[in-house]
Amino acid sequence: MRTSFRILSTALLFLATSLFGGCKPAPSESARASRPLKVGVNPVPHGDILRVAAKVAERDGLRVEVVEFTDYIQPNLALAEGQLDANYFQHEPYLERFAGERHLALKSVGAVHLEPLALYSLRYRQLAELPTGAKLTLPADPSNAARALHLLAKQGLLTLREGTGAGATLQDVVGNPRKLDLKEIDAEQQPRTLEDVDGAIINGNYFLEAQKQLHLDAHVLASESAARNPYANVLAVRTRDESRPEIRALVKALQSDEVRRYIDSTYGGAVIPAF
Repeated sequence: MRTSFRILSTALLFLATSLFGGCKPAPSESARASRPLKVGVNPVPHGDILRVAAKVAERDGLRVEVVEFTDYIQPNLALAEGQLDANYFQHEPYLERFAGERHLALKSVGAVHLEPLALYSLRYRQLAELPTGAKLTLPADPSNAARALHLLAKQGLLTLREGTGAGATLQDVVGNPRKLDLKEIDAEQQPRTLEDVDGAIINGNYFLEAQKQLHLDAHVLASESAARNPYANVLAVRTRDESRPEIRALVKALQSDEVRRYIDSTYGGAVIPAF
């Protein structure tokens, strides 16, 4: 009888251990938040701005790991594949086109800054000095190529097909009175080839990085207006993650007064707060 009782007691103890002692509790929200939030960026200005925001976010207990990329492709692929929690390097039209073409569930959760696209030249100081047949490069990605064409059109250098919007391409150029020689090349290569052309319409982040690394002393011949500009750079996440507390905390930090003051005091108008 005692043997049967001991066997029953042992069995009950094993069952209790299995049900309660052997099961680890689900991690709390704060435990999940203790892991650094991995955010992909282009180095300048996104990486610099994110590091300022990371210090702000740290006050709310959020740690941010900055992961740098030097192109426009890998940050979105890494985000979609789960290697990143968010990325911050692109404007919304580019994000929508990229995600749509590749069927990726990515979305913007907040705008941070605008980099006005500008026409830079090492040879000329004013737009009027551009010669007939001037060689100009445009960013090769479709959304920024369209921006570049609209910038040239607003300066009276081109005429685009009526009704052409954010999808403008070189095929939409119906008037080119100055016979400009337009060539699309990868955006990250444009600053390095600036000395080989009369001018280049360059994304602000790539020009700032080249200015820092290559010590470029280029003249701005024309620049986008910031008014009602849809090309603000955004924080992007996987659609299922948009409500994560850590993501909301990061958006709050990126749109903080500290970040606004940093942008205003650092970039001299080449980068503008968009919040």
